[in-house]
Amino acid sequence: QVQLVESGGGLVQTGGSLRLSCAASGRTFTASAMGWFRQAPGKEREFVAAISWSGLNTYYADSVKGRFTISRDNAKNTVYLQMNSLSPEDTAVYYCAARHLRPIAADSDGDYDYWGQGTQVTVSS
Repeated sequence: QVQLVESGGGLVQTGGSLRLSCAASGRTFTASAMGWFRQAPGKEREFVAAISWSGLNTYYADSVKGRFTISRDNAKNTVYLQMNSLSPEDTAVYYCAARHLRPIAADSDGDYDYWGQGTQVTVSS
């Protein structure tokens, strides 16, 4: 069993930055790829970014490429999402997800086994 707890969401103005964190429980974090997804009101959940178990491979949705950076610290069992140049279109609940014992990152939510409770990000215009 893996538990994921996100933090770092909040209200920010257009052009601002936020850093989301996702702390994972359990000893399998280092063997698991991790991902970030988001869901805006009235929309389906969408892929944002993913990172392989080692951190060497990262993937981004086109909408966030160049603005967001995913990283991980395996010693702290934590994955991060640095979000820069935020716009109102980034407003959503952001979810952290884990591919349990699968080291390769993926961009489909069906490929993830565990999910956090989500953290709200609101970008004001």
